Amino acid sequence: MVLPLALLEKSMDHRISLLLKDSRVLEGKLAGYDDYMNMVLEDTEERTCAGTTWSASLRCEGRRERMKALILAGGLGTRLRPLTFSMPKPVVPLLGRPLIRHLIDPLPDEVDTVILAVSYMKDYLETYFQENDVGREIVLVNEDQPLGTGGALKNVSKWLDDTFFAFNGDVICSLDLDSMLASHRSRRGIGTMALWTVDDPSAFGVVAADDSGRITTFQEKPAPGEAISNSINAGAYIFEPELLDHIPEGVVSLEREVFPHVLHRGLYGFAFEGFWVDAGTRESFLRAQRTLLDVKGSTVPCPARRLAGVRLTGSNMIEATHLEPSEIGPNVYLEKGAEVRRGAKISDSMVMAGAVIGRDAVVSGSMIGPGAVVEDGAVVTGTILA
Repeated sequence: MVLPLALLEKSMDHRISLLLKDSRVLEGKLAGYDDYMNMVLEDTEERTCAGTTWSASLRCEGRRERMKALILAGGLGTRLRPLTFSMPKPVVPLLGRPLIRHLIDPLPDEVDTVILAVSYMKDYLETYFQENDVGREIVLVNEDQPLGTGGALKNVSKWLDDTFFAFNGDVICSLDLDSMLASHRSRRGIGTMALWTVDDPSAFGVVAADDSGRITTFQEKPAPGEAISNSINAGAYIFEPELLDHIPEGVVSLEREVFPHVLHRGLYGFAFEGFWVDAGTRESFLRAQRTLLDVKGSTVPCPARRLAGVRLTGSNMIEATHLEPSEIGPNVYLEKGAEVRRGAKISDSMVMAGAVIGRDAVVSGSMIGPGAVVEDGAVVTGTILA
């Protein structure tokens, strides 16, 4: 039996009895509760057929809210071509996991369904999620044409009937989603936007907020020196479904066409620290790799015998199948199945499965796709090979 919240309020600091599904009865003083029927009882007495057991305090879990998260992954990945001619950007590996998993895996436990708004290589993504259990239901929704950030939300609106997360599909960051959710619930606005501070905001959407955190102004890519603040839209949000009513059909930008018109409903900022990278280009993808390596340190799961004669510098992740004496690092990811020949030098790069780095080759600032071959003695700098 679920008690109305009003009755719980009247019962605060009084002893109450709870009948559990297994027929046990808990009696204790109601010390607290929340909107989801989680209750805290003090001086609790548990009655069973065998007798009575005492405990000083007991937390009784009621109904847990279930949430959905939307990931905007409808781009064509043009900035990572030619790699994305053969795979969609969400599955490009970032330190052993597809890019999309760096968004899905940290989601709060409340999130049991993830909706991906896609428009490119949907079949590839379907196969990936059929073969890999991510612990949540995955719903892929296709866009016949790219609809923009607002249009993508409108396109999946039938799945969004309660508070939901939304993310730009390129963002890698240290955002504490549980804290952001708690902040959103306490403010009761139409939405909460993660905010990141940068030295030069001229390439971003800039946000100004008042002392309460309520956003007051937006400014899109201001000229150098003319920014209203150094806080930028970090591409991570929590929205109420009411927001969908403010989005017209078609190609729509949340940032330019929707947010300025819902400020009166309470759109709040949530600033965070740590790291933030928009991993949509070769340079920024490798920067995300470097950032995560700096946070987590080196990982070398391959057997030590494979590293004989290999000189490692800085933080790296080495899974390669075949390694000859060479120089690797810093900021290098060698995927399982990659091969590195004698005398090669690799730095600030990723090398995917099946790729071969030839003898005495030099690779820096590059992404080497699956099966690609860097010839003996070649110099590859700032390049994507596939």
